[in-house]
Amino acid sequence: MTQMTGRGLSLPLLLNRARERAPGPAAGALGGAVAAGLGLGVCAVLVMVLWISSPYPDSGPGAALHTAAALWLIAHGAEIVRTDTLSGAPAPMGLTPLLLLALPAWLVHRAARDAAEDAENAAGAEGIGVWGGVVLGYLLVGAAAAAYAGGGEMRPSWVSCGAHLALVVAVAAGTGVWTAHGRPRGPLPGALRRCTDVLPRVFVTEVLPVAARAAAAGLLVLVAGGALVMAVGLVWHGGDVRESFVRVTGAWSGRFAVLLLCVALVPNAVLWGAAYALGPGVVLGAGQTAGPLGGSGSALLPAFPLLAAVPSGPGTPFTWAVALVPVTAAATVAWFVTGAGEAAEWTRGRIAYAVTVAAGLCGAAMACLAVASGGALGVAALSAFGPVGWLTGAAAAGWVLAVGLPVALTVRWWRGRDAVVGPRVSAWSGALRDRRRRRAEDRARARAVGAQQAQAQAPAPDAAADDPFEPFDYYFDESSRGERWAFLKDASAPAPTAETPADPPDRP
Repeated sequence: MTQMTGRGLSLPLLLNRARERAPGPAAGALGGAVAAGLGLGVCAVLVMVLWISSPYPDSGPGAALHTAAALWLIAHGAEIVRTDTLSGAPAPMGLTPLLLLALPAWLVHRAARDAAEDAENAAGAEGIGVWGGVVLGYLLVGAAAAAYAGGGEMRPSWVSCGAHLALVVAVAAGTGVWTAHGRPRGPLPGALRRCTDVLPRVFVTEVLPVAARAAAAGLLVLVAGGALVMAVGLVWHGGDVRESFVRVTGAWSGRFAVLLLCVALVPNAVLWGAAYALGPGVVLGAGQTAGPLGGSGSALLPAFPLLAAVPSGPGTPFTWAVALVPVTAAATVAWFVTGAGEAAEWTRGRIAYAVTVAAGLCGAAMACLAVASGGALGVAALSAFGPVGWLTGAAAAGWVLAVGLPVALTVRWWRGRDAVVGPRVSAWSGALRDRRRRRAEDRARARAVGAQQAQAQAPAPDAAADDPFEPFDYYFDESSRGERWAFLKDASAPAPTAETPADPPDRP
């Protein structure tokens, strides 16, 4: 045994040394591969359960596994080409059930977060290494799954598959590393910082954050309104929905599969409801649309429960009432902007500027969501399905500008009326009170002067009209002097006692 053979390195030891040299990228690559494998496993289990429960399967387990791989790719937004059509011509299928997107995004996010937390320094170069490792490991498994799915009846489009997988994995892994580092709000990377340096500082530091929060609030209101529109449509057309659900298939396994598909398409239907409320409506095939003002086209739609809830015919006041959704969203944007503007003491011009920026952000986000919620379901009549992205985004921005801008300026005036009108009203009321007080003092002074003048002008009393009676004349009257003397003599006489009895009364 030589020294080289005695120190031969086994595969586990090589892996351990690789982790010691680059623990972040190695752990990230392993976590990304495991996340991709878990997603494939969930799809495979679901498809195999449906295949086993189907009373009349059209193919064997190999075809079911190919379908599971294609379903996993569809969950990332990749476009699949179906070759088993009735006409024999391949038909693209690009409509992604958005609820399926939550599974791979959550798995990648968790893998990147765990790998970054295990690394010693999750920020800086180490954080970038973890992120790159997760993306690389996931894409390697994704390439193998796409190659395997290419041997089935649902073949992936390689360009669409690579672009969508890379986008989903990059964003989800980036949020995972950012979460592991405590969600910092530090300075932007160098490339982004150089891009923002060309913009005005006031726009980047003050207007853009407020406009972004307001746009997010308006977008949330639009999505909630879309959910309400969808729920009302399902309840209003409940009979048609039940009939289409029963008509699709007679087997319980098939109905269960249709139910799962409807649940996976609920986020898409919510966004379709938001696009319907905004005005452009939803495209249900080539030349056929459904909107609040009425539908166009008369092509028959596939028998599907969610499609049975789409309104048809001309517009009515009931369908026009959906305009309350974008109006509420625009008012919400205006409320958020004016609230932040009042705290920062913004002028009316800056508030209008922030509302305009928020309208652009809200329109761009709504356009992206509309594009993600739609896609092709085939050729000819089903080549376009869902809302048109640019029309939906333009409608959202237009509603925010048309309604949100006047509301924002009105709220700004209403909230600032105390600071502008209050001093003027206070000064006017103070002057009015001073004027009234001066008038009251003048009237009191005039009454006092009049009373003094009246007292001075009154005539003196007449001496001849006085009473001639005088007390001293009456006191020294001669006729009453004897009577007064007898009264005083009786009053000064002593009272009678027992030793000196009183004189007996005279006998008759």
